[in-house]
Amino acid sequence: MAAVGTKPCTCYDGDMRIVSLLPSATEIVYALGLGDSLVGVTHECDFPPGVEALPHLTANLLPPDLSSAEIDRRVSSSMKADAHTIYALDTDRLRALAPDVILTQALCEVCAVPTAMVEAAVCSMPRDARIVSLDPFTLDGVITSIEQAGEALGVPDRGRQVAASLRVELDTIRMSVAETPRPKVLAAEWLDPVYCGGHWLPEMIAAAGGVDPFGSLGEPSHPLTWEMIADADPDVIVLMPCGFHASHVVDRYAEIAGAPTFRALRAVREQNVYAVDATSYYSRPGPRLVEGTRILARIVHPDLPAASLPAGAVFKLVGAEHFEPWRPARRTGGAASLAPKVER
Repeated sequence: MAAVGTKPCTCYDGDMRIVSLLPSATEIVYALGLGDSLVGVTHECDFPPGVEALPHLTANLLPPDLSSAEIDRRVSSSMKADAHTIYALDTDRLRALAPDVILTQALCEVCAVPTAMVEAAVCSMPRDARIVSLDPFTLDGVITSIEQAGEALGVPDRGRQVAASLRVELDTIRMSVAETPRPKVLAAEWLDPVYCGGHWLPEMIAAAGGVDPFGSLGEPSHPLTWEMIADADPDVIVLMPCGFHASHVVDRYAEIAGAPTFRALRAVREQNVYAVDATSYYSRPGPRLVEGTRILARIVHPDLPAASLPAGAVFKLVGAEHFEPWRPARRTGGAASLAPKVER
């Protein structure tokens, strides 16, 4: 069986054949300029546009249209079962594609096919394939993983170039909020039960000029009690349940809005509640996390100089349960107006 690692890959005659079993890895492959080498992806890979046409190697084992609470229950049950996954892997198609490299992860069994399942599939393949596992825990680790992927896929210079560009963009965001107040931000990575943002999200909030009272850098997300949320009294609430686009988050708002404690929160009363495209900008450890950080900076500090946001990336609460697509108003001068509450 091929080893798991990221050492340079120089053993191929002709074009490399790459399979990505992680949407973020698919985005990294394209950022490295290797899209033409990609021969198979997951059922969730949807960026860049057109990648959906490639053969799909995975499927979701959960029924569609489950509530957030039911998804959480089934995921918890599956993690305790023998399979330890909610995904199926098409091993026959994987063998037929005969990849040289398989990109996967071991960070989160809820997010993708587990590495152990991939290793077992590779053992049954007639030709060897190298497994490269990308497992960043932090925002800086995500950028470093792009360099590691570049090394593993034989384009180290391109990997370093992409990473350097992303670091410059992040530094620009950090500098833009350096002199602003630091509002408290609840990044809800799940709605029922409410989970705080994990791994790279606390770092993204800090880079965007906010404070995360719930999550810890590099640590997994975890459920929050309503008492914990009420005691922290966040200034801003950003709804970003893992795997959902912004419009779908809006559709699920009733799942969290039904809680009396939620409706009583100051951020809700003042309508500082936002639904964002978690799938594109927060859930996947890939290059677009930097754009997600830029979006967070505009949400947390709406008085920053005007900048365009991706269409459909953000919806804002404008009534009791009504959301509208949001773009920050163009304003002149001044620092951010979302100053945190001062305890007296």
